Amino acid sequence: MPLYPVNLQINNRSCVVVGGGSVAERKVLALLAAGACVTVLSPEVTQKLTELSLEKKLIHVARSYIEGDVVGFFIVICATNNSNINKLVADEAHKAGALVNVADAPELGNFNVPSQIAHGDLLITISTGGKSPALAKRLGMELAQRYGPEYGTYLDLIAQARTKMKKDIQSSKEREAFWRQTIDQEIINLLKEGKIKEAEAKINNAIGCSGTKS
Repeated sequence: MPLYPVNLQINNRSCVVVGGGSVAERKVLALLAAGACVTVLSPEVTQKLTELSLEKKLIHVARSYIEGDVVGFFIVICATNNSNINKLVADEAHKAGALVNVADAPELGNFNVPSQIAHGDLLITISTGGKSPALAKRLGMELAQRYGPEYGTYLDLIAQARTKMKKDIQSSKEREAFWRQTIDQEIINLLKEGKIKEAEAKINNAIGCSGTKS
């Protein structure tokens, strides 16, 4: 079935992960990284999840699932080691109008979590529609080598330069010339070498050069 790709803002949204094993831990860490308010529902959890609970970074409800537990959550992730429980939780979550992900049976949910590479605001996702997680992982490794942390730094520098660029560069043609100059491998190479000031200088120089064109 064709999927509709979307990047979802879940900062401060209530999300629940039913399950406490390694798969649940991976799901929880991704939700926390996106700023979600996470509840973990499971009698037992991994050491990492225990630590996060003690640090007040998530809420751990230490018991088995009870009917109605998913009501009020924006995202429900079913990640127990019992497929029957996962299906039960998914069915109730659908009825409650939640976004639902089922770790061991993606077809029972209404969204999948793609493989991803993240560097700051750069987010690259890879999905095979659940048909080949191994291929998604391989492509992710290849993309991670091609697009490293320097691209996240590049985006930060560009964000800082945008205000000056909008002020100094008036025409759309000049702005196009600016983007051609700054999306440049030399700048990326400088950032890869840790030469942030030099890269920033080249970006600012591109603003000056583009802004002076007639």
